[in-house]
Amino acid sequence: MPDEFTGFSRDAFSFWKGLERNNNRDWFQAHKDQYEQAVRRPMQLLIDELAPLYGSGRLSRINKDMRFQKEKPYKNYLATGVGGSYISFSKEGLWVGTGMYKPEPAALRQLREAIATDTSGRALTRVIAALRRKGFEVDTHARLAKPPRGYDATHPRADLLCMKDIYVGRLFGPEDVAAANVLRGVAKAITQLEPFRVWLRKFVIGRGRP
Repeated sequence: MPDEFTGFSRDAFSFWKGLERNNNRDWFQAHKDQYEQAVRRPMQLLIDELAPLYGSGRLSRINKDMRFQKEKPYKNYLATGVGGSYISFSKEGLWVGTGMYKPEPAALRQLREAIATDTSGRALTRVIAALRRKGFEVDTHARLAKPPRGYDATHPRADLLCMKDIYVGRLFGPEDVAAANVLRGVAKAITQLEPFRVWLRKFVIGRGRP
């Protein structure tokens, strides 16, 4: 098989759809070669080709930790972190994004303070607007019905203050990932996400560090 990334085949999506219907050890073992050749190997090759530009990434395991999961022993995705971005491959396609995932209370307070403060908040608004124009989605995994205590409901960034975390990303669908040129799209997305990562490092993650 080639030692360079050539995209994801129909077999990869056939595997994900089959696993969704038959998430058990017997089915997985019967289709393990399909998983290795159509899913895991191309994903690892993608990571390897991105490494010279963004550093190496570690591919996640498909097995779930069965101490906390009694049914459905396999994840419905494979993921890695490359260049400060999160890359996930599933039946929907290849998702590339970055952000803060379910931060601890102190980090969430810092995020909200950065959103609410005029200088940093306006900077974030500009970054988000630019990314949306480029086709990125900006969202959260959970949100409040109204801004948290201490923030006015009429705040100009009230919608962002309601977020319990924040992410920015875009999805390359099944047709997009069928060819090797999706590699350029993924690399471009990682680069385009850099202003958002810089904002997080400057106003949230790195604030208060020496």
